[in-house]
Amino acid sequence: MQAQSIEPQNLYSIKQPSWSSHSVIYQVNTRQFSASGSFSGVTEQLERIKALGADILWLMPIHPIGEKNKKGKLGSPYAVKDYLSINPEFGNEEDFRTLIKKAHELSLKVIIDWVPNHSAWDNPLVESNPQWYAKDYKGDFRPSPWWDWSDIIEFDYSQVGLRKYMISAMKYWVETFDIDGFRCDVAGYVPNDFWQQARTALDAVKPVFMLAEWENRDLHEKAFNMTYAWSWNETLHELAHGKCTLDRLRKYYSWNERSWPLNAYRMTFVSNHDKNAWDGTQREQFGDALEACIALSVIGEGMPLIHNGQEAGETKRLTFFERDPIEWQEHAIGTLYRKLISLKQSKAVLGNGEYGARMIQVPNSDMDRIFSFVRHNEKEKVFVVINFSNDHVEVAFEEPLFEGEYTHWANNESRVFSAGSVSKIAPWQFEIWVR
Repeated sequence: MQAQSIEPQNLYSIKQPSWSSHSVIYQVNTRQFSASGSFSGVTEQLERIKALGADILWLMPIHPIGEKNKKGKLGSPYAVKDYLSINPEFGNEEDFRTLIKKAHELSLKVIIDWVPNHSAWDNPLVESNPQWYAKDYKGDFRPSPWWDWSDIIEFDYSQVGLRKYMISAMKYWVETFDIDGFRCDVAGYVPNDFWQQARTALDAVKPVFMLAEWENRDLHEKAFNMTYAWSWNETLHELAHGKCTLDRLRKYYSWNERSWPLNAYRMTFVSNHDKNAWDGTQREQFGDALEACIALSVIGEGMPLIHNGQEAGETKRLTFFERDPIEWQEHAIGTLYRKLISLKQSKAVLGNGEYGARMIQVPNSDMDRIFSFVRHNEKEKVFVVINFSNDHVEVAFEEPLFEGEYTHWANNESRVFSAGSVSKIAPWQFEIWVR
């Protein structure tokens, strides 16, 4: 009897492209992004997005929207009527090509939202291939169970024909318009073996970047570069409102380090289209903790997301089913993002996934309120201290990892941290020290 091999195996074969080492992703809701609500309105602002520090442009669904059972006047972009066409609300194919071309000239990658779990009720596939759709106990088409998604009906991925169609449709956008990948809606509702099949087919056209709207490490094995850090966002939200202890955040980073592969990107965010529309603006969600949470999203482990309008203060909840253009203005949050991203992209240790350094906890004298860590290598060290409370705190640090001479990230103040050093930290204040 042959002995079974018990050598370690690496199941996670996705290789992160070098261009993504310090990338930041920026989400665009084309309908609300500009006064025109068009691709041209996005193209006109690509230089500004690039100057913010973004590298990946994520466009919410660009396809025609179903009319049958639609919500609101314009319907949800996630109720896709035709996977092979462009929503005329946004322009035409040439307008889309112009956007892609300009983005590529600025070294921006472009990924489009893909909605594989369900379609609009009036998608032509309903008539041509009804067997591709899931049915309820009565044998009728059904929305995703337990959700109020009455404007869509769900696919059945046991159907081989559906898989072939969906992969062909995804390849069409890569081959025809030279997009760089996909953000995949409700990715966990679609079988992982399909995603692996799709990834293989797409990479045969060109290497793509794949983002899953889901939080599951197995999606990283052969399909996705990045998944949502939903639990990170939920933890920060509860911390901001005093609904959990700081140990819950530590548990997230323990889980991230021990349970997830190093090369898996986690997308960290304080806002996105769902959070903004249904839970509130960034300030409504995080209050006085907002700036500290933004800082951790950029400087901690994970790839930061900027939801369009955050940099302008995200002054309102954008209406999801109607036109509601963003109110653009210069704002302190935009300045904060630019400065933090500039720091991130200037330090090797602040890279994404395996390109950066792990966060290592620095124990301190007030662990209930102060979160402190370093990211370092032989040449660089970044020391971060965040007060996750409404209190003024004096804190000392333990173990020698934090010790050394640093420069403050924002005001160039020099300081030597040594055993016994005490810092006075204001409520919800964050400090970043670099050497």
